[in-house]
Amino acid sequence: MDADDRAAWEEQRRQAVAGHGAALEAGRAAEAEQAGRLLADFVRRAGERGLPPVVLRARAFDGHATYRTRLRGWYLKANRSVAVGEDGRFYVLSVPSSLRARITGADVAPSPARLIIGAGGGDGETMPLEQLLQRRLDAGAVWP
Repeated sequence: MDADDRAAWEEQRRQAVAGHGAALEAGRAAEAEQAGRLLADFVRRAGERGLPPVVLRARAFDGHATYRTRLRGWYLKANRSVAVGEDGRFYVLSVPSSLRARITGADVAPSPARLIIGAGGGDGETMPLEQLLQRRLDAGAVWP
């Protein structure tokens, strides 16, 4: 392979990688948009059913401590690891251990919502977001 052939092959490869990345990003954006609609619908339906939001707490990565947050919403899993905020955004309630968070509370940023919760996680516990939201609505005010 001469230098011109190699340069052409490298350019072709760069374009293929860029195209694949763009397609992946477009798929993620579409998934996040669909998940966002599900979350907004959940917040509306929770309000209609009189499900009160609660103050959300975040758990340290090591599992030993929990921290107050400024967030209110609804836990989606019994282990309280994920929630929907009153703002209709998705939150993963895991944070680094912190003395400061013990005193002032933990800051938890919203996460991009996925249509399958737990996908790619190591615990093997996955569930469609729509099913998780419906299960939470069906549980009513009594929630672990």
